[in-house]
Amino acid sequence: MLISGKHVSRRTVLRGAGVALGLPLLDSMLPAQTARRFTAAVPKARLCCIEMVHGAAGSTLEGARRHYWSPEREGTDFDLSYTLEPLAAFRDCLTIVSNTDAHPADPYTPLEGGADHFRSSAVFLTAAHPKQTAGPDVRAGISVDQLYAQNTAAETRLPSLQLSIENIAMPKACGFDYNCVYSETISWASPTQPLPMTPNPRIAFEQLFGRTRGSVVDAAAPAATRLKRALPSADRLRLEGHLAEIRSLEKRIEAVERRNALARERKLAAAPLGVPDSWEEHVRLMFDLQVLAFAADITRVSAFKMSRDTSNRVFAESGVDTPFHTLSHHGEVPSLIADFAKLNRYHVAQLPYFLRRLSETPDGEGSLLDHSMVLYGSSMGDSNSHNHKNVPLFLAGRACGTLKGSLHRVCPEGTPHANVLLTMLRKLGVNVASFGNSTGEVAI
Repeated sequence: MLISGKHVSRRTVLRGAGVALGLPLLDSMLPAQTARRFTAAVPKARLCCIEMVHGAAGSTLEGARRHYWSPEREGTDFDLSYTLEPLAAFRDCLTIVSNTDAHPADPYTPLEGGADHFRSSAVFLTAAHPKQTAGPDVRAGISVDQLYAQNTAAETRLPSLQLSIENIAMPKACGFDYNCVYSETISWASPTQPLPMTPNPRIAFEQLFGRTRGSVVDAAAPAATRLKRALPSADRLRLEGHLAEIRSLEKRIEAVERRNALARERKLAAAPLGVPDSWEEHVRLMFDLQVLAFAADITRVSAFKMSRDTSNRVFAESGVDTPFHTLSHHGEVPSLIADFAKLNRYHVAQLPYFLRRLSETPDGEGSLLDHSMVLYGSSMGDSNSHNHKNVPLFLAGRACGTLKGSLHRVCPEGTPHANVLLTMLRKLGVNVASFGNSTGEVAI
């Protein structure tokens, strides 16, 4: 640590032609002889909200009986369910919340019947019933990620980051008189302002680091060299590692673009060059972008839509070759519900990569995982019946000590999923009286 009393500002960026690279937290950012509770070392909570559509097999009667999603026992003494078993390495920072309902996604009038797929995403983080309209006069509610972003925006370069996987070449109207924007985003800056989500890793990379003809790391190299001269060895190594991670991600995006440019035929014909045909590769690129954004404190808020409702993508790597939406309408056939559980498990199995990256990234006196709250779930329950009961939800991370982890909480019948969102906000320091159709907090 520097002991001269001089220090590097937490907001320092490495600038070059068209680029601005944020820095990870360095020892040199902590002023000498100052209590750590008054410095940049005070942990800042990051919030990541991840939606995977179409509910879960565990929300069916058959799936609940077999505990496909929710563990059999409540409290701290539980065995992970079949679907959540891939998260075993992170059990100690896992909070599972069962038996909540997303009532605002239900049809409120007969004319809204059958359109549950086109309401679900808009309800996931807002707990507000979307207005039925195919026109531009859309309305839902402000989302939890954006409420938290309002509290942190003054301290970061970007208020929030919105990423997606499949929102490519969508029409304006999705049926049942619902504008497709309801299916395209989970982030709402206000009840009438849905935020676009980018599926293109290249666009997201440029949002975070800027744009240049060559490598952003090369463009910032002179500034990095000047800064390293003033840093102690430990900070130099940390900075070099951070720049190497940015360059590695940059190279991976470039490799995808080259591969797609040379391909005679692509599986995702309408996708931009930067979007991989491989769903897993695409998801990992987006996870790595979020890790780097959090590490450099470019933003403390991200929303990630891992699919879209009615997607019929085939996830061959899961061992299930039935298209996603088709399988979600399983007709209550036990063997098909079991296949749907297998697909749910495959989707959940992508999270350990992200959680591991967070856990391995230092952040003050802990890791990014210690200082993050990660929500994963859906506001759909049993997609076969289009209901929104017993929706699948879990939280990962310790959120700066506000989440203890290793807990399965079963809520009383009829508990709104908005209660989870309200609890999240309050644990993040956003003191709101209520949220959506909430009735109180959840004991987590």
